[in-house]
Amino acid sequence: MSLTIQCLDLDCADPDRLARFWAEALGWRRTFDSPDEVALEPPAGSPQDGVAPDLLFLRVPDAKTGKNRLHLDLRPDDREAEVARLEGLGATRVEVGQSSREQSPSWTVMADPEGNEFCVLRPFTDDELAKLAAATDGEQA
Repeated sequence: MSLTIQCLDLDCADPDRLARFWAEALGWRRTFDSPDEVALEPPAGSPQDGVAPDLLFLRVPDAKTGKNRLHLDLRPDDREAEVARLEGLGATRVEVGQSSREQSPSWTVMADPEGNEFCVLRPFTDDELAKLAAATDGEQA
């Protein structure tokens, strides 16, 4: 049996507001829009289109409580610049114990406008990029 992840569902109080934040953060497009549900997909024709799972924002009456059991990790080319850009969109930095784990964490924990945690990772090194390229070339052969 072969399975793929079709979408990631995010419960929220305001699907429109949260989808606007994530659309700006990721550069994704709205493909479905109703008062209780908004879907985002990668840009049409991008390498992620049809591959990355959609994000589906669903209105729920319950407020978020506690730490997320699942969160997104973003890997930009410049972590500090991306953190600043995301803060400008309404994200905040949060402390979930990461600073006690290592001297200089390789990630920054943030929260979206509804408090859902996500991480902004350090960029890949040149060696890591070369290994990824080699692995991708091997998969396409």
